[in-house]
Amino acid sequence: MNELELIARLTRALPANASVVTGAGDDCAVLDCGQPGRYLLFKTDAIVEGVHFTSQARPEQIGHKALGRCLSDIAAMAGRPLAALVTLALPNNFSADFIERIYTGINCLAQRHGVAIAGGETTRNPERLLLSISMVGDVARDKCILRSGAKAGDALFVTGELGGSIAGRHLEFEPRLSEAQWLAAHFPIHAMIDLSDGLAGDLRHVLRASRVGAELLGRAIPISRAAKLQARAESSSKPPLLSALGDGEDFELLFSLASSHAVPLLDGWKKQFPELRLSCIGRITAEPGLKLRDKTGIRSLETHGYVHFA
Repeated sequence: MNELELIARLTRALPANASVVTGAGDDCAVLDCGQPGRYLLFKTDAIVEGVHFTSQARPEQIGHKALGRCLSDIAAMAGRPLAALVTLALPNNFSADFIERIYTGINCLAQRHGVAIAGGETTRNPERLLLSISMVGDVARDKCILRSGAKAGDALFVTGELGGSIAGRHLEFEPRLSEAQWLAAHFPIHAMIDLSDGLAGDLRHVLRASRVGAELLGRAIPISRAAKLQARAESSSKPPLLSALGDGEDFELLFSLASSHAVPLLDGWKKQFPELRLSCIGRITAEPGLKLRDKTGIRSLETHGYVHFA
């Protein structure tokens, strides 16, 4: 049983109440807690030594990644982060100095985005280090963007470049909070998700939630320099396009909006974020499924993103 199958099994009959606007199945839970004009966003995420980082990673990078993953999910809803709690599960031989440096990484990123670290929990985990972060944020009710709003005919966009994050970017990425808030403020974005498990995998989440399909244009997908260099250096490496489709941990934004807004979006983006690439990589289709158009024609895309337990 892989991660997606397990989640489907566990979320069949979750208790809910009147506050739950959107529960399991999106980047954050969306709650109506009675605040006029705003929803509360609630998110939790964990990183584990040997899975999300190695023992060679600098502790500041570990802290940055732990908090950044939650911030990226808040960004995917066009939200504003407010506060977080940190749970530390520590091996028996932990170093207090090492853990303090992890908090330096957490605190630096939190301060940059106005996030309060409001407390947490510590416990033992004899074999390896684990960090779990819970975060709350909020968003204007009319600006909250879900995975489920993509429509046939929409243009698909992605920020930044994809693939090869294992070369270091997965520890040093910048959550796209300001970019997401700008998008929501200026354009009617239909659906959005952050790319944590790979373009091919995360796009399928959007398609499933929206009950649509998509066609990607291979030559338009922005491939990172790291993915290209890795393919050249190792004959056994996957082609750069496959890295961009499936590597994961890019933490960029993938979103859709009506194609009539594509040109104004690109023009506005260049003025607002001149150093960050924005690419139109395909379109949403009424026909279910994910397809790739390349120089050989159109074919079903078999590539998937990262899935735990697969």
